[in-house]
Amino acid sequence: MPIHIVVCVKSVPSSAAIPVDPGTGLPKTAGVPAILNPFDEYAVEEAARLKERLPGSTATALTVGADVEVLREAAARGCDAGVQVAGPEFEGGDSLSSSAALAAAIKKLHADKPVHLVLFGKNASDEASGTVGSQTAAWLDWPGAAGVKKIEAADGASVTVHRMMEDGIDALSLSLPACLATVKEINEPRLPSLKGKMAAKKAVFPKWGAAELGLDPAQVGAAGAGTRLAKASPPPPRPAGVKVEGATAAEKAAKLVDLLLERKLI
Repeated sequence: MPIHIVVCVKSVPSSAAIPVDPGTGLPKTAGVPAILNPFDEYAVEEAARLKERLPGSTATALTVGADVEVLREAAARGCDAGVQVAGPEFEGGDSLSSSAALAAAIKKLHADKPVHLVLFGKNASDEASGTVGSQTAAWLDWPGAAGVKKIEAADGASVTVHRMMEDGIDALSLSLPACLATVKEINEPRLPSLKGKMAAKKAVFPKWGAAELGLDPAQVGAAGAGTRLAKASPPPPRPAGVKVEGATAAEKAAKLVDLLLERKLI
C-alpha cells in the first residue's frame, strides 16, 4: 500500500569550527556556508528507499528556517515535494519551539493528504539535542521511536522497526501515523543525480508562516523556546604531545609503558 512520508530537514553551518563573538559569547554564523544537516541525509535516503519498496508512495521534505536550499537538496535526493516554514517569528527557536512548528505543518499536510510516516535524522550537527523527533511526536500525539537502524516493514496501518539501545536492539511495531528518528546505521545515502538536481533547481516550494499554521507567534521561535544559549566557547587547544626518547626501539617502548602507567592509562 502506498504511503505518504514527510522528512524533516534542517539547514546547518557547513563547518563545526564556528567562531565565537568574544563580546556576546555567541557563535558567529554570518557568512558561514550552510548545508543540509548530514544526519538528515540518512532520513531522506530512507524515504527514497521506502518509495522504491512501496510503489506509489510519496515523500515531502519539510524545514523550519529561511534556507530553502535544503529542500532542493532533499528533492534532488528523492523527495517529491517540499514545504518551507519561515518568517521572522521562527528565528531563534530551540528544539521545543521548532518541533511545535513542525507538528503544526505536519497537521496541515495531514489534513490535505494523510501522512503515514515522519522521518528525522538522529540530531542536528549544530545543536545536537537529538530531541526534535520525539518532541514532534509528542505534539502530534503520535507514536514515536528514536535510534531507528532499520525499517523492516511498513504499510498503511503499521511500521516495524529495529531500534538501537544501550544493551542491544529492540524490534518494535508502531501504528501509523508515527515519527521515527533514524541513525547512520540505517543506510548509505546516495549522491543526487544530475536529473534530480536539475528538477530540484526548478522546483517551487510553498512557504508557510505562523498565520498559515494557526500558530500564535509566542509559541514559536525565540518566544516559544524553552531554552536559550547563554554562552559558547571554542574547544580548548589540544596540548602538545609527549616525545619519547630512547637509543633503541626497546628503550622507547619501555619508557612509553612507564609513562602510560604513570598516567594510569594502562
